[in-house]
Formats: sequence, C-alpha cells, structure tokens
Amino acid sequence: MHWLWVLIVGAIIGAIAGAITSKGKSMGWISNIVAGLVGSSIGEAVLGAWGPQLAGMAIIPSIIGAVVLVWLVSFVLFRH
Repeated sequence: MHWLWVLIVGAIIGAIAGAITSKGKSMGWISNIVAGLVGSSIGEAVLGAWGPQLAGMAIIPSIIGAVVLVWLVSFVLFRH
C-alpha cells in the first residue's frame, strides 16, 4: 500500500512542477510520476529532508527538485 501512496504523491509533485514551469499540458501522468519521483530524490539529496513529509517524501524539497528537473529536461529537449 505504501508504493501506491508514493506513486500518487509523486504524480501530484510532478503535476505541481509542470504547472509551475508551464509544461503541465505537455506532460502525461507517467511523466508526472517520473518527474515527481526523480525530482523528489534530487531535491532531497541536494536540499535535505526538511519540511512536511508525505509518503516518505519531503514535500518542499521534492517540488523544488521536480521543478528544476522539468525545466532542465524541457530546456534540453525543446530548445527551439
């Protein structure tokens, strides 16, 4: 049951990152989950696990990491 919550929270974090970077319409739900999970790992590795936590992920560093990840990926893939 824990993995289901991790996927749901990852999708929400990815959707928030997509909305902040204005890339939310081009991202599907699988991309949201991947961006949320990878961004969470990056954000917590760089910024630490501070702030409120949900499903084992620190929300604020996770969102920051996901925003940076979505921005970098969109910059590399869609530079036109």
